[in-house]
Amino acid sequence: MDNYQIADSFSLLSKLMDIHGENSFKSKSYASAAFAIEKLSVQLADLPSEKVASLKGIGTSSAQKIAELLQTGHLKALDEIILTTPPGVIEMLNIKGIGPKKISTIWKEMEIESIGELLYACKENRLKLYKGFGEKTQQQVIDTIEFYFKNKGSHLYAQVALIAPQIESFLQKIFPECRIAITGDYKRQLESMEELAFVIETTQDHLEKSMLEVEGFTLTEKSASSFSYQTSVGVSVRIYPSTPSQFIHTLIKTSSSESFINDLQLVNNFPLDEAGSEEQYFEKAKLPFVPAYVRDSFNILSQAVDGQLPAVIQPGDIRGIIHCHSNWSDGNNTIEEMAQAAIALGLEYLVISDHSKTAFYANGLSEEKIQQQHQYIDELNAKLAPFRIFKSIESDILNDGSLDYSNQVLSTFDLVIASVHSNLKMTEEKAMMRLMNAIENPYTTILGHMTGRLLLSRPGYPVDHQKIIDACAANQVVIELNAHPNRLDIDWRHISHALNKNVLISIDPDSHHVDGLTDTRYGVLVAQKAMLTKEKNLSSFPLEAFERYIQNRKAAKNI
Repeated sequence: MDNYQIADSFSLLSKLMDIHGENSFKSKSYASAAFAIEKLSVQLADLPSEKVASLKGIGTSSAQKIAELLQTGHLKALDEIILTTPPGVIEMLNIKGIGPKKISTIWKEMEIESIGELLYACKENRLKLYKGFGEKTQQQVIDTIEFYFKNKGSHLYAQVALIAPQIESFLQKIFPECRIAITGDYKRQLESMEELAFVIETTQDHLEKSMLEVEGFTLTEKSASSFSYQTSVGVSVRIYPSTPSQFIHTLIKTSSSESFINDLQLVNNFPLDEAGSEEQYFEKAKLPFVPAYVRDSFNILSQAVDGQLPAVIQPGDIRGIIHCHSNWSDGNNTIEEMAQAAIALGLEYLVISDHSKTAFYANGLSEEKIQQQHQYIDELNAKLAPFRIFKSIESDILNDGSLDYSNQVLSTFDLVIASVHSNLKMTEEKAMMRLMNAIENPYTTILGHMTGRLLLSRPGYPVDHQKIIDACAANQVVIELNAHPNRLDIDWRHISHALNKNVLISIDPDSHHVDGLTDTRYGVLVAQKAMLTKEKNLSSFPLEAFERYIQNRKAAKNI
């Protein structure tokens, strides 16, 4: 073990002790030892043990730990403290702008245990609400985390969407006479992916030679069917060369699940050559056209009627914004600014659902603030008519499954979104108890982000999706598809059961600023994979139909 490895062990021990709030004198001594060890011109392993303690910056305690490291390769104190620290908290030490003391606040006060959760909290303006964190620090943390994630290998759909057109345009300049099409997981509209893929109408030799000295593209893998490149923007790009006659076949094959392609070939004895488009390809196969976003299972063909699959929801089918936050809690903008932004998008209504009082970390609304906000909304509705702002709240589901206001207060809202935000480390039994109790509360209109997951950052708490959906059906509760690209929760794979049970979905942006209103697009894209129609999506209801739904539900619940 060399000096740098020993110094790293001492440095990490010092930082973790600070995160845990342990003896500050000891942690500082270990930090000093790490600094001193890095500066040594001689390897500690080459020194007699009795000399180590006399070195400047290294005392008796540090010398004993150095001996332990040299003899065993481990440091017991470090191993023990690592076991009591969530891996995501340790990973935060890679983020510039937050030291151990701030990480301690993030972990112990904000109950955040991963970098992904921290980024999400920053995007919701929660970091700056805590002592020692300001607007500048929060933005610095956002920038650092986004750069950090860019180089980790996995990406959210929304992240790839920002650069996919640029890379396609760049490739078209390199291959100006060639047909190019995006394929792979991005074309399938999966919520996350490890690479961006293209089919290019060219030969392997021409592709390899043309890409050989392209700046920002480094070849990392070569096979008989594709080339993979690491790019300077942090996203891996895979390219499939194809002959003109095989271009569409290659596009279909690379934008479908393996099982879909296997069934397709068994049924139709593929490949089919010379198809000019994807639609023509399926037509030649005597099959209904299957868009890439539902090429997950061949069973999708059972939904075809008169040779066509049903029309699914489109981004333009969203008529109102349900679930958004204002600066009354942890949003960036005023309610009027959110409303004006919705009006500019051609929408008909806005459901303001700020955080409830238990969400102290998000400046949740007290009963007094609720009354003030409702009065303000009444004034805005008079000013902005015919546009309508609905009074809502994102009410925390407490540990026993109750909501955090009395029925008297809950009755003042047009609708209530019930969500879990605290104590996320639950058994399935505990999670189901909380969710089922909340669903059975007559004031719960919408169940928010069902599992609490953050994609690539935090798995959701375990739930029985079928039982929750059945309970929502029995209690006339809408299930949110939280369209924030970090959530996309409910998972689209469970929506089909909700549709079979006649449960409405609500594609909601959970936006904390005006720019987030258009996040509904990401919810729509994954909802298409579940064959959701606009008729089954609450936020696609026109204003009059939405008002009628709210009134009828209140009447049915006698609230």
